[in-house]
Amino acid sequence: MLQLSATFDLQQDVVSSIFKKEATVGRIKEYSGIVDTRILNIERDGGVLYSWKGTTGTTRIGKYDPNTRQNKLLYTFDKQVCVSSCSLNKEETLLAVSLAQRTRTEERLRPVSKCLTLLIEIHPINNTKVLKAVDCRVRVQFIHPDTERDSVLESHLLLVAEDGYVEQLHVMLVRQEGYRVVMLNPECLAKDRVAEEFSWVQWDSQTQRLFYLTHREKAVLKCVQFCHDHNCETLFELELELPSNPFTCMRFVNLGFDHHQETQHEREEMRMVVITNKTGSMCVCYSQPACADQEIKYTIVLVHRGCSKTFSVALDGTPSPCSTDLLPLFIPIGYYVVVYLSGHLLHCINTRQQELLCHSLFLSGVDAELGVLGSDSVVLSLPESSLLDLNTGRMFTVDLNPSFLMDLLHCSHSRPDAQRLAALHCLLLYMGPNAALQLKIIDWICDNVMPFDTFDQIQEFILASLYRLIYKKCLSLDEVLPYSSVFEKKKVPEGLDQVPGVTCTTELHAEPVFKGKARSLQGFWEELQWSTEKMKYFEAVPNPRYRTSQNLPDWTKLLTTLKSENKKASNYLRHIEENTKQVLSMVDSWNLDQKVVPLFQEEDSQQRALIGLMVDKLREHLNRHLPRLGKKKIDVLVVNYVAKLLELIRRMLESVWLKYKLGPLVLCLKQQGSSAEWAVFHVMCRILEATKTLCLPLPPGYHTLLSVLGVRCLPRHTFLQYVDHGVLQLTETFVSRLMTDLDNSDANEELKFSVLKRLPEL
Repeated sequence: MLQLSATFDLQQDVVSSIFKKEATVGRIKEYSGIVDTRILNIERDGGVLYSWKGTTGTTRIGKYDPNTRQNKLLYTFDKQVCVSSCSLNKEETLLAVSLAQRTRTEERLRPVSKCLTLLIEIHPINNTKVLKAVDCRVRVQFIHPDTERDSVLESHLLLVAEDGYVEQLHVMLVRQEGYRVVMLNPECLAKDRVAEEFSWVQWDSQTQRLFYLTHREKAVLKCVQFCHDHNCETLFELELELPSNPFTCMRFVNLGFDHHQETQHEREEMRMVVITNKTGSMCVCYSQPACADQEIKYTIVLVHRGCSKTFSVALDGTPSPCSTDLLPLFIPIGYYVVVYLSGHLLHCINTRQQELLCHSLFLSGVDAELGVLGSDSVVLSLPESSLLDLNTGRMFTVDLNPSFLMDLLHCSHSRPDAQRLAALHCLLLYMGPNAALQLKIIDWICDNVMPFDTFDQIQEFILASLYRLIYKKCLSLDEVLPYSSVFEKKKVPEGLDQVPGVTCTTELHAEPVFKGKARSLQGFWEELQWSTEKMKYFEAVPNPRYRTSQNLPDWTKLLTTLKSENKKASNYLRHIEENTKQVLSMVDSWNLDQKVVPLFQEEDSQQRALIGLMVDKLREHLNRHLPRLGKKKIDVLVVNYVAKLLELIRRMLESVWLKYKLGPLVLCLKQQGSSAEWAVFHVMCRILEATKTLCLPLPPGYHTLLSVLGVRCLPRHTFLQYVDHGVLQLTETFVSRLMTDLDNSDANEELKFSVLKRLPEL
């Protein structure tokens, strides 16, 4: 299900490199001279900070640059020390280090602080400033602001104490002798208190946000945003329904790796992480270990949706006492949150389409294994869809595996419909515009052309593909645009509203509180605030989601209007035609030079009218529910949406055409169709059925092509039955071709007269 790509290997990328350098100058002769190499931190730029101890009794700190794949020595301690936390400023002029100190036998009579925090000048190596000498662990983290200035003579450092407070130190620097960068007035560093009285804290390096959890009467999650001007502000608060006293000791997330911590990683009583996406979504994920009943629970608080979902999963195997090994990881992949518990479950949760379980993929047993990681691995989830195996020092990027997902689709008999539908959405929505992958999905549709018991795969392909094109533009579009045909049904099929072994409860959570001045609430925060407020509106109004099938009554009226000579009707038709022209002009501007399938080559008044009607109704719907987008943006979005629909169907048909190797002779009515043409005719009938149910337009020329294939593939009486039942339409282009291409044999004359009798008077 997940594919892991190695991005860093401590042994290969660091230890071997150090050995080569050290061996060159004769310091060491074998790898044993480099011992206890440990990853300390990963900075915003992806640089890996690490330490190692040599045979000479020193401890060194280095940095691995993933861009250049080079290692750089930052600092050497003249004795062996235990580095528990480390951070490097963006300009690589200052190094902050926390040392874990243990009292040796000969020093027991002399008091020694448990943690010594230092600030070291390293450009070049110069002064060392003691920041703290305390009896609690202190994590250090430099702020890496977005700035375009080449030379910055100030740095800002966070000190995160195990006692539950965060201080920010402001370090002013000065350049001496043209190259030396030293602290200006190191004895009087300005500092301020950022947060206090918390039991859990998380640093988000990419967005420069600090989340922390306070717990007085209720658990409250707060967020401090650090800005490019070095100011910080608490912008967000959210009450959470957590167990009482969820953390008995301080928990640090994304603040480096303390290998000397007394409370080991596996003793976690609860795991919690905040996951954000730049589109404006926020999820708070937490879980507790499975207990004797072998059931594990995990909760995803969908802040942008105003609700939380708690999943309960029965684990296979022999019941055992409470085991802290059974704490799942939460891995962000796009707008999915993957909940992973090795060998037990892998739940790919869709955080934007969360209404139904069938749009999130749940796997268990052998499907929930990541083969690259060993059974004894201690794995941590990192930001930016990454994993770190602390035991081996290897880092991986994590992604969905398209081959595995395609295999799920092909296992039509052994996999439930809900799993196949979730896999299809993962492929279409997350994997993005991948032409080769899209071709494989269309190929799968051709091989499984009849609809499944619970969903129509062609409808899902069309709606999900269209949704992918626009979902990044605005988070609230999730609530107003269709992404699945399941919602077109009066009742959700039983096979889609539940997953075996998984129960889900949905609850509304407390409204978040947004703080700060208007200038601070921009970008992510502006989108998140607007989304949470808009959710209240969507819950209050009926049918906020656009359903294309609701256009059927208007389409019936429009068909009547097409036959009318009413002046008012003519004005309305001109308005519809203008909509159609905008769409078709956009389609014409795209890459249609190599037209494998003859579409968009005739008027087809009915399909042109349906195209214009869809533009009109979708524009009206978006203007009603999302006026904030503005009329101009909505106009562009709607025209693009309908144009992409026509282009998508053309691409589907083109793929089918190439799959069955059809050529231009197909358009000749004199010859009988082959088995390949029959297969294409069958697929085209299914596309017609799927779009007709949803009241979606087809590219002009589609009905003519289908009727031509119908004449070639069907017995004459069956062809006429298809016409009588409305499956095949007698377009002007088709009738003209029928009259001219076929000779006047008795059978052909009979067919021609039968067709003429069925033409409308107009």
